[in-house]
Amino acid sequence: MPRRFPLLVAFAVAALAALPVFAAREFTDDAGRKVSLPDKVTRVYAAGPPASVLVFALAPDTLVGWTRAFRPDESEWVPEKYAKLPELGRLTGRGNTANVEGILQAKPDLIVDMGSTNATFASLADRVQQQTGIPYILLDGRLDTTPQQIEKLATALGAEARGRELATYARDLIGRLQSKIAAIPPDKRPEVYYARGPQGLQTGLRGSINVEMIEFLGAKNLAATQAGGLTNVGLEQVVLWDPPVIVTNDPNFYREVWKLPVWNSVTAVRKKRVYLSPHLPFGWFDYPPGANRLIGLLWLSEILYPETFRHDLRKEVATFYKLFYHREPTLPQLDALLAEPGVAPR
Repeated sequence: MPRRFPLLVAFAVAALAALPVFAAREFTDDAGRKVSLPDKVTRVYAAGPPASVLVFALAPDTLVGWTRAFRPDESEWVPEKYAKLPELGRLTGRGNTANVEGILQAKPDLIVDMGSTNATFASLADRVQQQTGIPYILLDGRLDTTPQQIEKLATALGAEARGRELATYARDLIGRLQSKIAAIPPDKRPEVYYARGPQGLQTGLRGSINVEMIEFLGAKNLAATQAGGLTNVGLEQVVLWDPPVIVTNDPNFYREVWKLPVWNSVTAVRKKRVYLSPHLPFGWFDYPPGANRLIGLLWLSEILYPETFRHDLRKEVATFYKLFYHREPTLPQLDALLAEPGVAPR
């Protein structure tokens, strides 16, 4: 993010003067920061994709734009007026593209980020808040805290009733899965490799937000030998791991893996147990690692434990999409989504 802050003072003051003023209320975010929020939030800038997804789910009319514009195939899954919101870039994460000028031009009265709440992100939030005068809150983005994330963000947005509805759905879904997984013995929990990117050689270490679904569902992440985030691995290492199950988010990798002789030595490839995460309008496994993963938990649980889980995915997807994305998919959409090669659990 450019550090031309002294040059922005006059612009920032003028922009702030144009913002509506509401009575303040105090909010403690998940980094322990006390932030003064306007009594009524009407315009929200989401600092990263996970925040975009949840603000959209809870209070779509407050979202001022997306971190990345919707592609045509993604636009079909949400109401048109939201699909047409502008691209504003992202403040946090890899490839951050937004800057202070862009934030001020969007005229938000709240900035929201979800994910890590460590000192680095708290410092960024403090700095941006000080430079813009716009309240900036950080929320824990871990998968197991999704119901609490929903409720806390709903409080900040003044959307408590909607928050209770979504949080109840999330708690019920998580509870249903956890109660059955708890009864699965350790020797029946599969080893899994997450193949990220077109070569399938980027993955997540233990504790990485990108592989939370594997660990949350009680399976064994083969790259969990050390803690960390995303990492690149060699093909030789994947061959040595010899995963019985591979999950990927990349259609190119899924298409090509069957053609490469070295990959054909891997058990998951030989036994046709390579699975492609659906990605419309948001990924089910990753991209982004947000509340969109709730529907992915149902999908992945059936892949990992086919003898334990049998979901009516058409019904489950229709329910989740209507609730979180404000549009129920048509039957042809559902058929196409679930018929994409690599998606079906069986």
